[in-house]
Amino acid sequence: MKWYIIPALLIFLHPDTFAQSKLQQFDDRVLEDLAAHRTPGQTKMWRTISNMNDYVDVGIPVVVLTAGLIKNDPDMKQNALYIASSTATTFLLNTLIKVIVKRPRPFVSNVRLKAVYEPTSYSFPSGHTSSAFSATTALARAYPKWYIIAPSMVWASAIGYSRMYLGVHYPTDVATGALLGVGTSFALGFIRPGMH
Repeated sequence: MKWYIIPALLIFLHPDTFAQSKLQQFDDRVLEDLAAHRTPGQTKMWRTISNMNDYVDVGIPVVVLTAGLIKNDPDMKQNALYIASSTATTFLLNTLIKVIVKRPRPFVSNVRLKAVYEPTSYSFPSGHTSSAFSATTALARAYPKWYIIAPSMVWASAIGYSRMYLGVHYPTDVATGALLGVGTSFALGFIRPGMH
């Protein structure tokens, strides 16, 4: 990811830019529709999936590192470092952008939007989504097999959807989080084995 993309995002995605824009209207409509069709069973499932995100993000590099140590495989150990670095860097960038942009959560900005639970941090971009896409994209780039890529992308997409379903993030928060995660994993690709 080019360094100048983040400042550009911050300029164009300032809170004032969102206010009453077509994009904001789209964001609100999507969340209102999702909330109107919630069921107890689906809500429990999407909350569980969302809650598993941090464990999966940490678990991916830990499993790769453990396998690398067992097999004494330096490439696997290097891939574990790559995946962990990608996820950690994404977390830091996400935190920084949240503090700069200061976009309120959907349920704060719009009284019609009811969330399943109410996080206190800022909304933009989605941290769960960015970290999920960062970890899974790095894993898929380290091991580019269809049986790694497909479940990885399904999992990351499910995390993004869960954040909207639960009413804690707008679609634009999720889309930007996905771009941030994917972009960071590509930007740190030089950490992969044989890329020096």
